[in-house]
Amino acid sequence: MAWTAPPVVRTVEVASLGSVPERRMLEGWLQWHRETLMVKCAGLESADLAITTVEPSTLSLLGLVRHMAEIERWWFRRSFAGEALGDVFTGPEDGDEGLDGVEAADAARAFESFRTEVRLSDAAAAGHDLDETFRSGGGVPLSLRWVYVVMIQEYARHNGHADLLRERTDGATGDTG
Repeated sequence: MAWTAPPVVRTVEVASLGSVPERRMLEGWLQWHRETLMVKCAGLESADLAITTVEPSTLSLLGLVRHMAEIERWWFRRSFAGEALGDVFTGPEDGDEGLDGVEAADAARAFESFRTEVRLSDAAAAGHDLDETFRSGGGVPLSLRWVYVVMIQEYARHNGHADLLRERTDGATGDTG
């Protein structure tokens, strides 16, 4: 039996984020976007998650899940927390942060890796002030606040891609679970 992406229960209502403190707002929007990517995948089998539907692009929903696991790891754990970690999916055959090489990818493993990286990213940021800084690879000081903002934009951009991929896969549209 083929693996199927699980259903998603929303934990964040966007309307509730309108007048909350900044930290809660940033965490809420990031969580909402994380859930949106999972909503776009929910109910699809491994093979459907791996197909490319917007030619000539090689982008797939499974590639986006893998990519966002890499990006979570990169910004929160490797960059902000300074953890010495390797990549989750990239390697000689996949030099694009998890986006490529999904034809034979294990979807269940990719989703578990995504959930793990989200949990560990949240743990890396917990207890740190939004103004706390680190140096980028280019030596530029960046704050934890900046990491939240860049992650929200990264998800927003890729969730737009996920909208098109899902609609082309089975006609499903919308962003509720």
